[in-house]
Amino acid sequence: MKKYTYIFLITIASFLLTGCGLDNYDAPQSKLHGKITYNGEALSLRGTGEAIQLQLYQDGYQLRDNIRVYVGQDGTFEALLFDGEYKLVTRDKNGPWVNTRDTIVVNLKGSTEVEVKVTPYFTISDESIKLTGSELNATFKVDKIVNSANIDYVTLLVSKTSFVDDVNNIARKDFKNQQPGTLNLSMDLSGNAKVAAAKALFARVGVRTVGADQSIYSDIVRLK
Repeated sequence: MKKYTYIFLITIASFLLTGCGLDNYDAPQSKLHGKITYNGEALSLRGTGEAIQLQLYQDGYQLRDNIRVYVGQDGTFEALLFDGEYKLVTRDKNGPWVNTRDTIVVNLKGSTEVEVKVTPYFTISDESIKLTGSELNATFKVDKIVNSANIDYVTLLVSKTSFVDDVNNIARKDFKNQQPGTLNLSMDLSGNAKVAAAKALFARVGVRTVGADQSIYSDIVRLK
């Protein structure tokens, strides 16, 4: 019995020492950072819920699982990694842009900045979003970039935080049958208790393309 107890204790001690050794490995310190752009300008996107992702791959490893890189609502991203060569692509059928999935080879050492160029179906510009009393008024321009693209709906959104999208909001109104060009849309907020109680309000507009899983958005505007 003493012999088996001794072996058991040695086994546990070896396990603990091995675990401590694993904990002593250095954490990744190199930073990959960048933005998703069109014509050099970062795109405004949904940044909550890990909705838009990029994927990193490394050749020469038996496990070919990708490393997920999450994109913020201002189109920027970053990840801490070990030095090495990576292949960066957009996630399949994810985002308000043409699904080309061009591969970007990244040689990471220290800090590396990457620009991921995409072709959005539509863009939003010249937005003016104002709250007058209990009515939200938005004027903005929608340009069609891809000739075959069609607008599914346009959205007005209000949030009590600076994170505003089709999921994170306290007021939303969708408009169907919209065409590219200058749009003037409004939303009555008079019956919305959450809007009335909010200490701060933020807004933006979005355009969803038929067949796309995400909307393109305007910059965020603080209303109060």
